[in-house]
Amino acid sequence: MLLGLIIGFVFANKYNQDQSQPRVTTQSNPTISTTANPQEGHTGSNGQGGMMPEVAQAIEKAKNEPNNFDAQMQAASIYYRIQQFDKAIEHFQQANKIKPDNYDAIVWLGNSNFDAHRYEIAGRWYTDALVKNPDDIAVRTDLGLTFMFRTPPDYDRAIKEFEGSLQRDLNHKQTLQNIASAYIQKRDGLKAKEYLDRLEKIDPNNEAIVSMRQKIQSL
Repeated sequence: MLLGLIIGFVFANKYNQDQSQPRVTTQSNPTISTTANPQEGHTGSNGQGGMMPEVAQAIEKAKNEPNNFDAQMQAASIYYRIQQFDKAIEHFQQANKIKPDNYDAIVWLGNSNFDAHRYEIAGRWYTDALVKNPDDIAVRTDLGLTFMFRTPPDYDRAIKEFEGSLQRDLNHKQTLQNIASAYIQKRDGLKAKEYLDRLEKIDPNNEAIVSMRQKIQSL
C-alpha cells in the first residue's frame, strides 16, 4: 500500500513538474514565506520522475543496508516527498548517525521536523547547520520561522535571525516578507511598513503584499 502511494505521488509530480513553485507555507499565516534550501531544494523537487522499480529498490536498499549513507538519504527523500515526515526523519537520522558532520543530512533533519510542525526540534537542527555554515541564508531564515511558529511565539528572536539573513543579502525576498510579518504580529506598523516597502521594490507582484498592507493600515 505504501509503495502504491509513493508511485502515485511520484507520477502525479512528474505530470505537474513544469508548474511547480517554490514552497510557501500556509500553516498559520499566509504572509509568511519559507525559503528553498539549496540542498536538493526545500521543495523536494529533484528526482520526482522515478519509476516503480527504482522507488521499491531505494526503499528496500535502505532497509537492507542501514550503514549505507546514500541509501538512507535516498529513502528519506522519497518519504519526504510524500509527506511521511516520521519515516523521512527516521532515515535522515540514520544517515546522520553514519555521517554526523554531513551538512545536507543536518539541514534535512531541520526541514523534515519543520514540516512535521516540530519547530523546536527543527530549530536545533538548523542551529547545528549554521554552526557549520553561518552564511546559509535559507537555513537562517527558516530558523527564524521556527520561533514564529512555536507556542508561544518568540517574535524578537525570529526578527534577530531574519536580520542576520538580511545582513548577508539585503534583498532576500522571503526574509523581507517574514520580517515584515513578524513586525505585524508585534503590532509595530512602522517597522513592518519599512520592510514591506523594501519587498515591494524588488518583488512588486508578490501576492502577499496587498493583505499585508491592509494589516499594517489596521494597526
